[in-house]
Amino acid sequence: MAGKAQPKTAVAIPQLSWQKVRPARVVLVSGTEGVLADRAIRLLRDTLRAEDPSLEVSDIEADDYAPGELLTLASPSLFAEPRFIRVTNVEKCTDVFITEAMDYLQSPADDTYLVLRHGGGVRGKKLLDAVRSGLGGGIEIVCAELKKDTEKFDFAAAEFSTAGRRVSAGALRALTAAFSDDLAELASACQQLLADASEEITEAIVEKYYSGRVETNAFRVADVAISGRHGEALILLRHAIASGADPVPIVAAFASKLRTMAKIAGSRGGSGQLGQQFGLAPWQVDRARRDLQGWSDAGLGRTIELLAETDAAVKGAGRDPVFALERMVNVVSARGEL
Repeated sequence: MAGKAQPKTAVAIPQLSWQKVRPARVVLVSGTEGVLADRAIRLLRDTLRAEDPSLEVSDIEADDYAPGELLTLASPSLFAEPRFIRVTNVEKCTDVFITEAMDYLQSPADDTYLVLRHGGGVRGKKLLDAVRSGLGGGIEIVCAELKKDTEKFDFAAAEFSTAGRRVSAGALRALTAAFSDDLAELASACQQLLADASEEITEAIVEKYYSGRVETNAFRVADVAISGRHGEALILLRHAIASGADPVPIVAAFASKLRTMAKIAGSRGGSGQLGQQFGLAPWQVDRARRDLQGWSDAGLGRTIELLAETDAAVKGAGRDPVFALERMVNVVSARGEL
């Protein structure tokens, strides 16, 4: 019957967090959070290499797959070393890859660990359903986006705990606020502090390293303005400028957000489908849809035109970059209806 929802495939394999990854013949690493996925795959590789230093590591790009490539890499070598095969871009895989991977799941090679990295969307669903049903005897590592501030706070806390270092709650709050829009940057900031700061990580140390990012950043200003909170956005903008933020990246952050909104405006389809169409992750599509609430097409168009003027102004065409930025925040906060 048309419009009837398809039943979901029952998951018959273990679904684990990235920290609990363990060896299995087939390891599906799913979800949009690339930082966590990369961590899981690296941890699995290091675990296997510690067990056997002769581990042979190979890579396959599923969207540029050569017929027979998987079978060739999984074939026993002369010295019978264990094999670790990383497959990226499964969310954009070719039909040939799906066919050959499905065949491989029927009888996975001995001493071979196949890792399938799927970043989201509907492409490759047949293969994912097969793995989740138990074909190949695999496991799934779920790397969903960390959306809540509490999740990012816990992630940062774990970075220091794993390294055996003390960190204050204030420092964790400051880091989470400063890098709330990019988990990769948050992870990098934690690692830099671990490498450079010898004592307990305090809020003062975070301020010293990231004074221009603490409490505000360009994307935070853009998020607040796009949501229509004019006063808060203006305060954040002025704090960013006082902290030494460069006007050019601030305009770039606004432009990035609004360009994504313009792509999604009026588009129909699921997050995965639109993500593939526009080169976005599904979570970016969902975020753009939320950001578009309260915006009209005309207001969005006027705002994008103003952004181009503001970009030129902060790059030397105007005499007062701060005035140009404040005007931009005013118009964005009004959703282009001034």
